[in-house]
Amino acid sequence: MKRTIRTAVSALAVTGLALGLGACSAADKAADQVDKAVNETFEVTYEVSGKGIESIEYHGGSGTAMEPKLEKESKPTTPWKKTVTLKGIMPPAVMPISLNPADLTCKVIHEGKVLKEAKGADAMAGGCVAVSPIAG
Repeated sequence: MKRTIRTAVSALAVTGLALGLGACSAADKAADQVDKAVNETFEVTYEVSGKGIESIEYHGGSGTAMEPKLEKESKPTTPWKKTVTLKGIMPPAVMPISLNPADLTCKVIHEGKVLKEAKGADAMAGGCVAVSPIAG
C-alpha cells in the first residue's frame, strides 16, 4: 500500500513539474512580448481645429507608458498639428480647451488612419484619447 501511494505521489510530482515548466515557458513568452511592446516606439499626429482655443495639452512622449507627462501649448493658432513619438503602450491623447467648443474638433492619427476623433463638447470634455497601436 505504501509503495502504491509513493508511486502515485511521485507521478503527481513529475506531472506537476512538467506542467509548471510549461507554464513558465508561456509566462516567459508573455513577458518577452510585454518587454517588446513597452520598448517599441510609434508616431502619431494630433490635429485640433476650431476658434477660441485657449490651450492644448497632449502626450508628447515624456514620462512613462503608464504615467505620461502632459505637454501644453497656450493660445495656439489653428488649425494646429503636432507629430510626436510615443513609447509602448502609452496612450496617444490630445485635450483642447476652447471658449467656443461648438466648432472644436480633435483627432489622433497613426499611419494615415484616424484612431480617435471628437467634436464639439465631446472634444473638450474628454479630448481625444486612443489606445496605443502597439497595445491593440
